[in-house]
Amino acid sequence: MNILDTFKDRHLFEDMTSPALASALDKPICAYAGFDPTNDSLQAGNFVTIMTLAHLQRAGHKVIALVGGATGLIGDPSGKSKERNLLDARQVERNLEGIKENLSRFIDFDPASKNPAIMVNNYDWFKNFTFIDLLRDVGRYFRMGVMLSKDSVKKRMESEDGMSFTEFCYQILQGYDFLHLHRQYGCSLQLGGSDQWGNITAGTELVRRVCGAQVYGMTFPLVCDSTGKKFGKSEGNAIFLDARKTSYYDFYQFFLRAHDADVIRYLKIFTFLPMERIAELDTALKQAPERREAQQALAEDLTRAVHGDAGLAVARQATQVLFGGSVEGLAASDLENIFANVASATLPAAEVAGQPLPDVLAATGMFASKGEARRILRQGGIYINNRRVAEESRTFSRDDLIEGRLTVLRSGKRNFFLLKIRPPA
Repeated sequence: MNILDTFKDRHLFEDMTSPALASALDKPICAYAGFDPTNDSLQAGNFVTIMTLAHLQRAGHKVIALVGGATGLIGDPSGKSKERNLLDARQVERNLEGIKENLSRFIDFDPASKNPAIMVNNYDWFKNFTFIDLLRDVGRYFRMGVMLSKDSVKKRMESEDGMSFTEFCYQILQGYDFLHLHRQYGCSLQLGGSDQWGNITAGTELVRRVCGAQVYGMTFPLVCDSTGKKFGKSEGNAIFLDARKTSYYDFYQFFLRAHDADVIRYLKIFTFLPMERIAELDTALKQAPERREAQQALAEDLTRAVHGDAGLAVARQATQVLFGGSVEGLAASDLENIFANVASATLPAAEVAGQPLPDVLAATGMFASKGEARRILRQGGIYINNRRVAEESRTFSRDDLIEGRLTVLRSGKRNFFLLKIRPPA
């Protein structure tokens, strides 16, 4: 199957600059996509770009991941209503390291591999470029009428804040990226989201004018959920691929909560599961949606791909904690993420360790009084770290504190409460 057919089947294709791309992809070519270094971790919203490159590499094509160390210092205006804060070079360099680690989970960069990917930083070829060089060697190939007609430019020009000259030049720099990669690596295909069409065509036209060569651009759709919200956002927060920014549990839960109307499309876009298996999950979803088999397959596949089997195991265990499963082996930070939205209280260690359990329960505010806490204790309805408390006379032990700083309390089946210890002053 031509890789273009794979892209179309998996909702990874929207448009291309020339129909000749289809036949060009019948043999190995070199393709690239860019990543914005505004953060030291990629987000779920970057999955489409990552998966498109990964599919190409698996099909035998050469792929280049370009990280915009130079263009990131300026900021891409595409799809933005305001100019972004500019990054400094040191911050960009830190972000590059995180992005490379993220990409290596999906794309093979090992030089010993049969078809290793390449990572490049456009700062390497722009850092010694003078303004005169840019105007003389690159700028003369761009026409103002064409540049002003780009949607990304027109929308900003019509906005209240307008567009700075810095941002206006972004398409020149991205266009030069394509020219440089074509000269250096024979790159003939640039990939990007549909909002990148103007920047991509700037590059294909520049290569044509300078080298007389036909190169191609291909865009993929910007993924939104069935409510119209841009994929990768959760209540205003990005879903990062770095566990320090988005925990294993939160990452897993984000995909587990996918709407029925979205999950099959997500399976096609974000996983390598065979289309036959996805069709089976589609049938299961229609026959028994309450079992959420498709959502579970999506969450497990992506969590394993991003965080490995160990991360998936933590995410599964964290999910089971909400149903009374053991908290053993989970870090305090994991539990804080799991119970981020439950009631909590913070007490000094002196009011907790060695104190009668009813006193501690009342002090947290979990119960209105010590008497009420004793009554629930006698009924066997109190759990510490999901273990039932058997003795009414039990005192609160330091061993009940996970990493010395928090305890998961529960009354009944689902009434959780998080007790945190206030650090000493």
